[in-house]
Amino acid sequence: MKTYCLTLDLQDDPALIEEYKRHHRTVWPEELKSIHDAGIANARIYLLGNRLVMTLEVTDDFTFEAKAAADAANSRVQKWETLMWNYQKPLPLAKPGEKWLLMEKIWDLTAAP
Repeated sequence: MKTYCLTLDLQDDPALIEEYKRHHRTVWPEELKSIHDAGIANARIYLLGNRLVMTLEVTDDFTFEAKAAADAANSRVQKWETLMWNYQKPLPLAKPGEKWLLMEKIWDLTAAP
């Protein structure tokens, strides 16, 4: 099992941030199915101000490319993603169309001497 960490910003608007949090209390079943089907065993999203950090625990056969392709072919997931863009904004270093950016792991307690 691998773990990835990604980050993204939300619009800096407290009302929109609350709406975003509310949406994540009732994630659509189709979105949950697409997450599980991709090989994501667990996902967590953390919030500080308007900065999000998401961790993904994935199976060994998970790839971001396969997840993106499956999502692109799923109209309900695309509807969810379009809805989420009302609240999310790309980080300044994101390329056009990029959303969640993969963070670089620079330290791991379990690997420390």
